[in-house]
Amino acid sequence: RLKALVIDGLEEKLSLCRQSMEEVDLKLRREELSPEGRKSLERERSLLVTKAETYERELKVLRQENRKNAAIALAIVLLIIVVYSCWTM
Repeated sequence: RLKALVIDGLEEKLSLCRQSMEEVDLKLRREELSPEGRKSLERERSLLVTKAETYERELKVLRQENRKNAAIALAIVLLIIVVYSCWTM
């Protein structure tokens, strides 16, 4: 349950990060900027891309752990069913 909350939090951060990247991209395309302003926005976009990549990596790891834990839980349940079935025969 804790991991689900962590995953939800990371997904929210990733969503906000992508939204900010879209806003920066829009400013870079539509606004006339000074060279310093453009450079500043490009730096901001670069930082946002790095953040987004980090969030995506963390989400990938957490999801893999969740799949592994679900598979282990399923295996345990199946083992219990088999043991119970053998015991009651």
